[in-house]
Amino acid sequence: MAFDSKGTLNKVMLIGRLGADPELKYTPSNAPFLNLSLATNTSWKGQDGNQQEATEWHRVVVWRKLAEIIAQYAKKGNRIYVEGKLSTRSWDDKDGNKRYMTEVVADQIQLLESRTERGEGSFSQAPPPNESTGDFSEPSAEDSDDLPF
Repeated sequence: MAFDSKGTLNKVMLIGRLGADPELKYTPSNAPFLNLSLATNTSWKGQDGNQQEATEWHRVVVWRKLAEIIAQYAKKGNRIYVEGKLSTRSWDDKDGNKRYMTEVVADQIQLLESRTERGEGSFSQAPPPNESTGDFSEPSAEDSDDLPF
């Protein structure tokens, strides 16, 4: 595993189910992207001996060609593997309050359903260009209205 020059690592790996069909969107500069909601489950035995379960929802952002491929093949309920990094962005809401959102920026996605159900399986891309290059505009906070919660 590669570390950056300062000896740190930002890596996320998730296996979960899609909470909604992917909807391909485009930035003002026409870069394709997806916002996916991915559910993962944790189960444990409670103090009373009964099985407990909790669902965690993860926001996943997919860019460019990978977004186009996933939009074509993935459907709500599909089990997928996502690999990427955590990224937190901020914005001011309509009332002037500072808001934050942490999301997984995917650089690899593998569809885990059978090939007959959805076509080919593993897709990846180079990470998106550095924001400072002005090569793309990230989706705005208003684009987050597709979250299930």
